[in-house]
Amino acid sequence: MKYLLIGGFWICFAIQIQAQEVFFSVNQVGFHPSDTKKAIVFSKGKIKNNIHLIHLPDSSSADRIKPVPIESGVWGDFFYYSIDFTQISKEGRYFLWHSASRSSSENFEISSDSYAGIQEDLLEFMRQQRCGYNPTMDMVCHQEDGRSFFGPMPDSTYVDASGGWHDAGDQLKYLITGSYATGHMLMAYELFPDRFGDIANALGQPGPNGIPDVLDEAKWGLDWLLKLHPAPDQLIHQIADDRDHRGFKIPNQDNSDYGWGENSYRPAYFATGKPQGLGKYKSESTGMANVAGRSAAALALGARIWKEIDEAYSIQCLRAAKSLYALGRKYEGYQQGNSFGAPYRYNEETWNDDMEWAGAELYKATGDNSYLMQAKEYALKSANADSWMVRDSAAHYQLYPFINLGHYSLHEVVDRDFKKTLESFYQEGIEYTLKKAQASPFEVGIPFIWCSNNLMTSLATQLILYEKMSGNTQYQPYLIAQRDWLFGKNPWGTSMFTGIPRHGDFPVFVHTAPYVKLGLEIPGGLVDGPIFRTIHSNLLGLTLERPDDYVSRQNPFIVYHDAVGDYSTNEPTMDGTAGSILMMAYFSRK
Repeated sequence: MKYLLIGGFWICFAIQIQAQEVFFSVNQVGFHPSDTKKAIVFSKGKIKNNIHLIHLPDSSSADRIKPVPIESGVWGDFFYYSIDFTQISKEGRYFLWHSASRSSSENFEISSDSYAGIQEDLLEFMRQQRCGYNPTMDMVCHQEDGRSFFGPMPDSTYVDASGGWHDAGDQLKYLITGSYATGHMLMAYELFPDRFGDIANALGQPGPNGIPDVLDEAKWGLDWLLKLHPAPDQLIHQIADDRDHRGFKIPNQDNSDYGWGENSYRPAYFATGKPQGLGKYKSESTGMANVAGRSAAALALGARIWKEIDEAYSIQCLRAAKSLYALGRKYEGYQQGNSFGAPYRYNEETWNDDMEWAGAELYKATGDNSYLMQAKEYALKSANADSWMVRDSAAHYQLYPFINLGHYSLHEVVDRDFKKTLESFYQEGIEYTLKKAQASPFEVGIPFIWCSNNLMTSLATQLILYEKMSGNTQYQPYLIAQRDWLFGKNPWGTSMFTGIPRHGDFPVFVHTAPYVKLGLEIPGGLVDGPIFRTIHSNLLGLTLERPDDYVSRQNPFIVYHDAVGDYSTNEPTMDGTAGSILMMAYFSRK
């Protein structure tokens, strides 16, 4: 109440004081007891009160934490504060609470089991992306892939390119991404074989088959790679093009028409190492060593793993790996993706990293010293020249894959001095991003280009592999900060994986046909993630079909929307999800 003297009389006024709006950003999955444990609290005004760490279920206060101000820099518009509760190691469920505003965070766990099984959710999303037989929708699609273009045979000749994975919310298929996804899953299994379960069969249907599901999924990729290399001088690198983009459609009811009617044949583009395109836009391809080398690496890895499972299949994979490596040696350079009526394509411009990885894996599979010598040469040429981690920006998929797995693979088989060289390549990228992260209230130093979440998971993977290579654990807090960003310690307070954690805030209105047409909410898909506003404002065809859930939390620097129409930030990708599996297997430890 407030009293004012007016005309000799005291008048009473009831005044409603609006509470200060306070936002929490914390990893909603949680923390291992030994982890660095930090959250961010921010507001338009200064925050003076302590933050309470509340333990559930008794709602007792486990700690009172004084918020520590952080410089906002380019993030602007808010006062940011760090909340550090690293000293709390008692296992249980918690949330953070600000008494003055009555604001609280999402619940989270402190537990040695916090991340148990999350890698299996990612595999569930991968099964949703399967082309051919799709176990999630129990349907068969795109059996008529495809009709050849740029191949050694007449254009429109039928070739069998069925299988593989749909790339993202669209239904294109790329060797560029499929080869990486396959190789990443195989490396994740090789590093952490005891952390993968067996709940599905080879077709992705419920029921164990005696093989870890990550290997079932990787074999789906290996089988497709084998199809795409039908002869020593032939390699298919892409199925379909942007004529696919005719709205959302169920895979077995594809309305795209490439000249043979709807739901029929689709183009199968052969790698030539030269500019390609059937429409207005042409690629800038110079070779095919990127897709040939990366496919060879995946197949050589598969050959080693399947040697104990199916020797005949192992031999088939190794034969194809050798052939593809030779193709990469003959046509050094990069094969880019093809577009038809739109300017967007995968602009990959690197290939030494892929040939390094292939050479290292072939040396391990064969013992042939020439592969080792060549892998070392490619490693020195690649170094960090192929890495986005030492740059402030890059074109879309220009520096792909977003981590050089060849450095790690080669590290296992070289002498001590060369090991140190490879470690230095990883460390240089880590240090560059770390320096940038020091100017961020969220401890992140990646450039927010399209598919920024892929960069984040790749940086986390590089931190993990560097730790394994060097034994150096100094970057553990930085690694945890990248993980925490992906699960909620970001401006929007949301996870970047669909359905994870089930009790939390995560992407729902995703740019995928299974959600839009069927209402399927499949856990485990990594969405593209936030991008610079300067990029977002210039993209074509973006729409927001629903109110922005995070309008009060948006900042002037980067933007994210949980909206179907924002394909730039809220489209789950196959390769981004696959590229997160090694990271999640690492954190699933007890």
